[in-house]
Amino acid sequence: MDSTADSGSTTRGHAGRLGIGLRPRALLVVAGLPGAGKSTLLRETGGNGTVTVLDTDQIRARLRRLLPAGTPYSWYRPLVHLLHLARLVAAAIRAKGPVVVHDPATGPFARAAFVALGLLTGRTRHLLWLDCTVAEALEGQRARGRVLLSWSFSRHVRHLPRVRALLGAGPPRGWCDLMVIDRPTARRGLHLTVGGADSASPVTHPHGGGQQDGPGPAGETEPVAQQQRGQHGGGERFQ
Repeated sequence: MDSTADSGSTTRGHAGRLGIGLRPRALLVVAGLPGAGKSTLLRETGGNGTVTVLDTDQIRARLRRLLPAGTPYSWYRPLVHLLHLARLVAAAIRAKGPVVVHDPATGPFARAAFVALGLLTGRTRHLLWLDCTVAEALEGQRARGRVLLSWSFSRHVRHLPRVRALLGAGPPRGWCDLMVIDRPTARRGLHLTVGGADSASPVTHPHGGGQQDGPGPAGETEPVAQQQRGQHGGGERFQ
């Protein structure tokens, strides 16, 4: 991500994590196929400023504790997403630091909704796409113990060629910048440096517990290594 006044910057990560610099009024959307590893990346997110990390897993876990044991997730999935949406809007309006959220964002309406949310709440919009194959995404779903219904996953897969072509042309309309990473990079986690932060603060995981991660070593800003489409590496940067 470019190190301009209105966008994020890519820096040397903390303890092997991918480092990204964000302004306080930023919205970072971690996108990719279901099962790509978005929740894994967010669980390993730390930083030197107050960052709000929103994940549907946080709400799902809380509701699971409140509902009778053995309640199928399909029964309360709509409630999870409704509460997640309400929490996202509230955080975008009220949070003092960056807001980080994940969503497949394979469809144009989902991406447009995030752009609109960022514009309405005065936040810069940053898109982090976690690229993987369909087989890897299915493997990830099986590993987490939640496999999407075939029709639902097929809908995301149908959008995938168009999304990759769109991202190959640079940041989509309405987004300040774009970064594409692969699953090995995502598994190492994310370190966020918040512009204007004076001291180390916890990354906030609402209803999911806080996480302490002190500031990493001051590294010079550097682009993520360029990769050819179809290969896997540290990441891909579009200017």
